[in-house]
Parts: sequence; structure tokens; C-alpha cells
Amino acid sequence: MTWLDLPESTGFGITNLPYGVFVTDSSAAPRTGVAIGDQVLDLAGLTGDPVHATGSLNAFLAQGPESWAALRSMIAAWLTDPAHRERVTPHLLPMDSVTLRMPFEVADYVDFYSSRDHAENLGRMFRPGSPALTPNWKHLPIGYHGRSGTVQVSGTPVTRPQGQYLADGTPAFGPSRRLDIEAEVGFVVGVPSVLGTPVPVHDFSSYVFGVCLVNDWSARDLQAWEYVPLGPFLGKSFLTSVSPWVVPLAALSEARVKPPVRDEPLLPYLDDSDAPWGLDLSLEVRLNGEVVSRPPFRGMYWTAAQQLAHLTVNGASLRTGDLFASGTVSGPARDERGSLIELSWDGAEPLELPDGTTRTFLQDGDEITITATAPAADGSHLSFGHVTGTIRPTALP
Repeated sequence: MTWLDLPESTGFGITNLPYGVFVTDSSAAPRTGVAIGDQVLDLAGLTGDPVHATGSLNAFLAQGPESWAALRSMIAAWLTDPAHRERVTPHLLPMDSVTLRMPFEVADYVDFYSSRDHAENLGRMFRPGSPALTPNWKHLPIGYHGRSGTVQVSGTPVTRPQGQYLADGTPAFGPSRRLDIEAEVGFVVGVPSVLGTPVPVHDFSSYVFGVCLVNDWSARDLQAWEYVPLGPFLGKSFLTSVSPWVVPLAALSEARVKPPVRDEPLLPYLDDSDAPWGLDLSLEVRLNGEVVSRPPFRGMYWTAAQQLAHLTVNGASLRTGDLFASGTVSGPARDERGSLIELSWDGAEPLELPDGTTRTFLQDGDEITITATAPAADGSHLSFGHVTGTIRPTALP
């Protein structure tokens, strides 16, 4: 219980307490805040700790799990014990009076490909007559390194990318004609690791602080022409959007579930049988305000703990602020697909919207919003906020 009067609809209750960075006006210095109901708790003002006045979560994230747990416990006490009310109240700001910024400085960015339904859908589209999954898919979490400098906070405009693509079998240059979304879940690294030292699956929570929402925008025509043999490049690097709130792993104890049964035996470094980190998250994708998909995260074949173990098993080191994303979240039903290329089946089955229009891929002016919820410790559901982006025309040279 809390002495605050919390609206039930926000999903930012006392069992959530996500972290973000905010400003009160254009001239104010950004600082750390925690969402509680429809308000933001100003940690810099309340605690006087300079780590919360840096304009980024990174310095706090680097302090590690003991500090994360201690501060979370203190915040819960401040917001539940009426004895703290007089001290805390001046540092509670209306959510609609602040502007949310990028919550952390991204060190490295890795995107995975961990939904079996998504991978099989694309395999059926592009490799008809062949197995839907590539031979390695059930043996390791496939991923690629992205461009950290183009990871931006929700609300950043999505300028339609341009590049090379095939037009009637001939290379052409111009704005992407097949601009797409990828509804994903991101994991934020707090504690760095030592170069040459892998991170085991059971140490996942010792390194990863929390979870955010990700839209890894994709130019499917650019990607299709460039990706052989090295993989995604310009078709993915123009923008990746993240939500402004990072939900701590500590808030997700009730959301932890076992991952799906694996069809192939796992190599020892990926064996998560004693440390399962499947998460029961329910995503929702809206196109111009209309729900077009509800992807379920609990069915992801590879978990974030396995992704982190695979990412570091060759000795690659972690840095504070590293972001790795799940890859497109899709379920078995048509209305559970997390990308337009699946929802429209590569353009062959246009998606019908309530206003009578159809979409195969995104048009200029379209707005995409991704939200998610998860079971909370008090029996309610907690929110991850949202990640939103609006498409604007290509910026011609």
C-alpha cells in the first residue's frame, strides 16, 4: 500500500518503479526520475546524490545489484510509510509536466532473432520448399551488431531511409518502399564484464539491470538486397527506438516463466534449466491508434539470459549501457505477429484498418505505438510505458 492516490490505469504502481531521465523545461538539466502513478519522483532532488543528476542512468547502473536493490527498497519505503510524506511530496512532479529523455547512454547494441514463430514465418516467405528454420537456429541465439548511435528515445521522428534496392531485378536508389516495424523487448546492461570472461546464464541478473521496449525499424527492401552474405546493415541502422522507462528486473519476479520446450539438446553454456528467464509479457502494437497485433513474449524460444551467455561466450566484454534486444516478438496467430511483413505476408495479404484503408508497409505520416504489460507482485499488472514513432518523408540530399 502507498499513501499516494494512484490511478489504476497507469501500470506504474509501487511494485513497478521504473527508472527514466526527464527535464522540466528546455533549459533545465536532465535528471533521474522514477514513475509512480501519473507522477515522477525526482531522485536527484530527493536524495541529493549526484549520481542522479548526470542526465543518464549509466552511473547508477554501474553501481551494481546491491545498490539497485538498496535504492529500490528505500523508494518503496518513502512511498509507503506516511512518515516520509512531507519530505517526499515536494519532489513528486506531474508526469505531463516533464519531458522524458533517452534514459541511458547506449554503449553497444545487439539485436537477436529469438521468436520461432517469426523466424518460421520469414523462412516460409523467402525459402518456400525448404525448411522454415536455418540449420543453426535451434542451436544458438542468432544476432547481429547494430549501430548504437542511432538508438533513440520514443517520439524521435522516423525519417524514411533511402538506399539501394532491387527494382525489377535491377539495382536502384531511393527511399525505402517497404518500411517496417519490429516489436521487441530490450535488456539494459548495468555491470561491465572482463574481456575474455564469459557471463554464464545463471549470472544474468548480476549484470542486467532492467527491461525496456524496442522498435527496431526495418527497411525490408534495402535489407533484402544488402544482407547476403554478411547480414543487416543500412536496412536496420537508420533508427532503433526505445521506451523512456526501464523496468528493473526486480519488478518482474511474478512474470518469470519457463521458456518453451526446446526441440534440440542445448550445449552446456546455453542450458538454462536451473535459471529459466522466460518472461510473461503481453505486447500491443497500434498503427495510427488502432490495435493491429498483440504479440506474446512468453513464447520466445531463446531467453535474454541465453542471449547474454551467447553474446559473451567468445570472451566479448560487456559495458555499462549495452542494449540487447529480443528480435521481433511474434506468436502463432495472425494477430500476434510483431512486424508488418508478417501481418501482410510480404505484401500479399494487405492489412485492413478500421478506417477502410489497408497497409502492406508503412506510409509517411503513419504512427506506430508499442506497449506492454506484465504480471505484478501485488496481483495487478505493471506497465512498460510505450515506444512511439511517426514516419516522415525521406530527407533528400
